[in-house]
Amino acid sequence: MDYETILVETHEQVGLLRLNRPKALNALNPQLVAELVSALQAFDADEAIRAVVLTGSEKAFAAGADIREMADMSAVDMLKADLIGTWDGIYQVKKPLIAAVSGYALGGGFEVALMCDMIIASETAVFGLPEVSLGIIPGAGGTQRLVREVGKGLAMEVILNDRRLSAEEALALGLVNAVYPTDTYLDEALALAAQIASRPPLAVRFAKEAINQAYETALTEGLLFERRGLYFLFSSEDQTEGMAAFLEKRSPEFKGR
Repeated sequence: MDYETILVETHEQVGLLRLNRPKALNALNPQLVAELVSALQAFDADEAIRAVVLTGSEKAFAAGADIREMADMSAVDMLKADLIGTWDGIYQVKKPLIAAVSGYALGGGFEVALMCDMIIASETAVFGLPEVSLGIIPGAGGTQRLVREVGKGLAMEVILNDRRLSAEEALALGLVNAVYPTDTYLDEALALAAQIASRPPLAVRFAKEAINQAYETALTEGLLFERRGLYFLFSSEDQTEGMAAFLEKRSPEFKGR
């Protein structure tokens, strides 16, 4: 499929998506989000792809939602269009999704990064949620996910007072997994994705879902979900192969079955 606002690549078992509206600093207009979700769903359905990296440019991962698209909309217009509802498709991806962030990740751009499973940042990455300065609030999960990541007090400051977080601050807070120079951050993100892609796909999928349960539900519910996932995986060929390879002291060959 041909896209106008994103670029799609494959690196063996890793899919790479690049946001590609350079003149608008990758501002997230409805077309870009729709194309991004479509490409993510295609990777999700492709058995040859086992992990996905999402990135922008060195200057901007994404500098927010496209304000020009929303400035003249009424509350009823926003409700009927449900522009943000489309974004849910990003978080619903079943395969591991890594954000490779350089430059600005502001507003909706930061929210998209927060929807991903991991974040690899360049030294120039800047994270922020400036929506209050525009008379609105974050609407794609920023008020909810940031609190879970950094706590109430700092989330309040970031959202209410437009505090920006540098890459090093984000690393210290556990918001990002690692920080690398601008010329290597994407390669590092792809390398991490390739390592994850080498692992048994069914176990990776269930592990991701179980972790998200811990993120979103009470402990008792999460423990039950985790246990069911563990038991189910004993019906997979990958479990048989993985344990046999361990006992036979050889490298396993996982097939995702």
